[in-house]
Amino acid sequence: MLRRLPQLVRRALALAWHADRTATLLVLLCQLLSGIFGAIALYATTGTLRALLLPGPVGGHLRHAAPSLAVLTTATALRAVLAIAVTSLSTRVGPRINREADLALIAAGCAAELRAYDEPSYAEQWEAADRGAATTPDLLSNAQDVIASAVSLVAAAGVLATLHPWLLPFLLLGSVPAGVAAVRTARIHYLAGLTTNEERVALRIYRWFLIDKGRADQVRSDQVTPFMLGKYRQAETRIAEVTERAGRQAARVSLLAALGTGAGTALIWGVLLYLVASGRIGLAAAGSATFALRTAGSGVQGMVGNGARLYRMGLYLDDYFRFLDEAGGHRIRRGSVLPGAPAVLEVTGLCHSYPGEQQEPALRDIDLTLRQNEVVAVIGQNGSGKSTLLKLLAGLYLPQTGRISWDGVPVEQLDAEGMWTRVARVPQEFARWPLSAAENIHLGHLTEELMTEVVRAAEHTGFDEVVGRLRSGWRTLLAQGWLGGAELSGGGWQRAAVARAFYRSTLNPGLLILDEPTSDLDPRAEHRILHALRGFAPGRITLLVTHNIANAALADRVIVLDQGRIVQSGSWQELAEQPTGLFRELLDLQRDRAIPGQRPAAA
Repeated sequence: MLRRLPQLVRRALALAWHADRTATLLVLLCQLLSGIFGAIALYATTGTLRALLLPGPVGGHLRHAAPSLAVLTTATALRAVLAIAVTSLSTRVGPRINREADLALIAAGCAAELRAYDEPSYAEQWEAADRGAATTPDLLSNAQDVIASAVSLVAAAGVLATLHPWLLPFLLLGSVPAGVAAVRTARIHYLAGLTTNEERVALRIYRWFLIDKGRADQVRSDQVTPFMLGKYRQAETRIAEVTERAGRQAARVSLLAALGTGAGTALIWGVLLYLVASGRIGLAAAGSATFALRTAGSGVQGMVGNGARLYRMGLYLDDYFRFLDEAGGHRIRRGSVLPGAPAVLEVTGLCHSYPGEQQEPALRDIDLTLRQNEVVAVIGQNGSGKSTLLKLLAGLYLPQTGRISWDGVPVEQLDAEGMWTRVARVPQEFARWPLSAAENIHLGHLTEELMTEVVRAAEHTGFDEVVGRLRSGWRTLLAQGWLGGAELSGGGWQRAAVARAFYRSTLNPGLLILDEPTSDLDPRAEHRILHALRGFAPGRITLLVTHNIANAALADRVIVLDQGRIVQSGSWQELAEQPTGLFRELLDLQRDRAIPGQRPAAA
């Protein structure tokens, strides 16, 4: 703990300095002055006692003690004022440190490769880092408590050294057992927290699923509450068992430490009595030594107690800073080439598998060439690898096997942010951002003159008509229950998602990807978007995933995926005229309406 404390104090002060330099500087100054006044008070105590213990009338004693007593009173009062100032400043800085820590953690999470979310260990690392961030509001207060205790200890030790040097070594006797116990118990509780990380993640997920508005209707109609609460209680019971076991272990360690501390304290007072009895120090010095020992003891106990808390926080902070450095081992580190709009996108020997022994490869040996101005439709059954292929083409995943290149440059060599600037996507599960209607389209990529492009993109999808029915128009917050916000229908949100992709592609043409962009739309709205899609094709590579085989007719080329492989490729007409093949099978199934009809009305 002693080895870690300086590093942890520096780390705490660095975070505080970043959050509020003025307040941090004032905290350090107040602590320094507090230590100086503490030493002055102890020396003044010696003078006061020496004057009071002189032979003669009491009145004369008081006159001799008055100067020392005045110094003692003033120093004590100033220390109290400084303690109030330190508490106030720490209260001011704590939330700011927490805010900066949260922002840094979120930024690190957003800087991780997408594959991180497929790794179970990533969730555990995030949970540990999040717990580290949660400790930061108390970080400065604990650090300054350690500093204050250290300052008091140094001041008291200096006084004791001038009274009698024998007293100094015995200060450690009362602190070593407590320090060892503090480190052991901190480690026990930290390991208990690590052991229950998985259960804590489960609790958060269960809680979110039960209270999230998006699933509130199914929670009620499916009557899932008792079952899910049972799962919640099982995870909570496991956490309680581990925590209670850790508490018992910590109690045993603390009991042994208390016995050792008591023995050490008795020895300290025995030494002091011996020094007085043998005449090595006088009564006045003994009185001062008593106060100094009490101050030093408080300082030692403060360093041990606060140091142990800081040490325990440091264990979580290690997880936090490790995550900041590496984003859970998945920090995005790619090349520096800034791409333009790709004229040719080539895929060679591409394979991709998700973690887990239960899963077959999502893609196998994909060879594909895409060219600018071309619209390519991707069709296939559920689980055929369509969405995975689109994520790889967009650079969200890097190839595990094979190669993807933009104009001959492998995607690993491209600057990630520069690449994504050229990508506009409508995923199947598109985001419903709690922002205004306009912000849901431009997402912060806007200047005053570009609002015209926002409106134009919305006109292509019919989202402008949705906005026109909102009371505050483009300024309407799309989050029902927030500050008078509004909620859209599923089709309204899908129009917004497509308009968002059209807007991004207008600003920076490149790769336009639409994964089932009309699944929630009526035929009129669907026709409007697909018609606009053809108009957006020039200057871009456009990819359309659809389960409606008729919609694929707008594409210049259709590729058919089955079990992660490209099994057919050609124009819509060429594939439709083939007597066999998956495309023809799916087309025939969509055309087949030989299903049981409505029963005739009873006579």
